[in-house]
Amino acid sequence: MTQHPVTLDTVRTAQNALADVVVRTPILENADVNAMLGGRLLIKAENFQRTGAFKIRGAFYRISNLTAKERARGTVSYSSGNHALGLARAAQMLGSSAILVMPADVPAAKMTATRALGAEIVTFERDSENSAEVVERIASQTGRIEVPPSAHPQVLAGAGTAALELVQDAGPLDQVLVPCGGGGLTAATAAVLAEASPATEVFSAEPSLFDDTRRSLQAGQRIGNPAGQRTICDAIMTPIPNDVTFPINLDLLAGGVTATDAEVRAAMRFASDHFKIVTEPGAVVGLAAILNGQIDIKDRTIATVITGGNIDTSRFAALTGDTL
Repeated sequence: MTQHPVTLDTVRTAQNALADVVVRTPILENADVNAMLGGRLLIKAENFQRTGAFKIRGAFYRISNLTAKERARGTVSYSSGNHALGLARAAQMLGSSAILVMPADVPAAKMTATRALGAEIVTFERDSENSAEVVERIASQTGRIEVPPSAHPQVLAGAGTAALELVQDAGPLDQVLVPCGGGGLTAATAAVLAEASPATEVFSAEPSLFDDTRRSLQAGQRIGNPAGQRTICDAIMTPIPNDVTFPINLDLLAGGVTATDAEVRAAMRFASDHFKIVTEPGAVVGLAAILNGQIDIKDRTIATVITGGNIDTSRFAALTGDTL
């Protein structure tokens, strides 16, 4: 097997380091849902994680491995929201600081929450500016250390602890569906399962208008999304798979699935109705792909990660059709 920058051993090391930092999030199961679907549906509820998403796992682990001098210089990264919250909180906990480069159209609640954790925000225009160039400029001017959302071995190892918990707590799994933006959690999950449960298939799950990973897997090379498109799944609205995570996903994933915005809304309602949880849109694309029939769950055990729940009450109500 190809050697990748994230392995079961590196994830185990990260799990030990994060044991007293992150929440060991629950796996949710509903017998009535299982009867309805004809198979077992398991939900890894990372919306219960600190800062409301899995991202603090990788952010904290990366900063914890910086030297004291590097922490004093501070960190910088791109994020559409959840990594921003995770990095800001991790920096705060570890005596560092963070500048977050965020798309100008990110929901205001995520920006407000990020600033509340002491981070500085620099906005950019998603369709006309390159986030990587903005991050690089800030890093060059300030000497800050970049802590990317996914494209670093220690960030991947931290993210992979969610998958390791899933393997340890769930028992045998036929398939795992992972919401996929930059592909970090997807790649880390695939790497963990490849060694810890090789019979388990791992799929990326994306919005139908931002299925760059699915199409790239089919083509065998990185293919971007057309500019100007939008989805309600703002947390995973990425332009192209990155060059660190994509080779892992190309090597290890069984394929990719998608969901429309309407199907994502239905999945948010389903999670609320049957599991009593609040989810953000991008977090439920895996669940949506199960509900829309792209994955056959009958007589099988399928797990999906609910990657986050950072959404304000009014937007959740608007997207799910509920009234306050």
